[in-house]
Amino acid sequence: MPADRTASTNPQYLTRSARKDLTRANLLQAALTLMGEGRSFTSLGLREIAREAGVVPNAFYRHFRNTDELGLVLVEDVGITLRRLLREARKMAVAPRDMLRRSVSVYLEYVKLNRLQFMFISSERSGGSRILRLAIRNDVSHFTNEMAQDFRMRGLYTQLPTASLQMVCGIIVMTMLAAATDILDLPPGQALLEAEMSENFVQQLKIILFGATRLNEELSRR
Repeated sequence: MPADRTASTNPQYLTRSARKDLTRANLLQAALTLMGEGRSFTSLGLREIAREAGVVPNAFYRHFRNTDELGLVLVEDVGITLRRLLREARKMAVAPRDMLRRSVSVYLEYVKLNRLQFMFISSERSGGSRILRLAIRNDVSHFTNEMAQDFRMRGLYTQLPTASLQMVCGIIVMTMLAAATDILDLPPGQALLEAEMSENFVQQLKIILFGATRLNEELSRR
């Protein structure tokens, strides 16, 4: 048993492919760690990222052409995981009236557990790298379109034109991104404050969906 544990944690016992994956993950985490110390992403150099990851600078180029490419992977990883989690939350066997609260709960926990990733996203939405700004904007569009498709599949807001439904979903996504900053600023151990913030988030989303419902009803009567 001890030998098995050593083999699973010591890089020298890993396969070449596993060592490569580990180095890549360490480089991504190193960039997040440095940003967690208050650095902006654009101020990071590949040498200090490599040093933080415990590898030589040449190892960086085996995984990423430059720091922007590393940043693009961070954006993609956050978006893919979050979309999967929220899809799973919407598929859970809960009453429709509870679905919104469930999705908010999943999102809140995900932001808390991935604090550094969301600090990165919140910062780079208006940061110095145009490449990352566009990547985040593109990911928001994917998120918006997927949510609109999900509403269509569930038979919701059937009278809304596609453009209007996407606009509603876009407002929801932007509200989620704004809420991430509030979640990140929550002091630890403040359960009542967290519950209040979560309820406020739910009410904001309810107002957006109420407006969508009224518009859908108005179009149905025409």
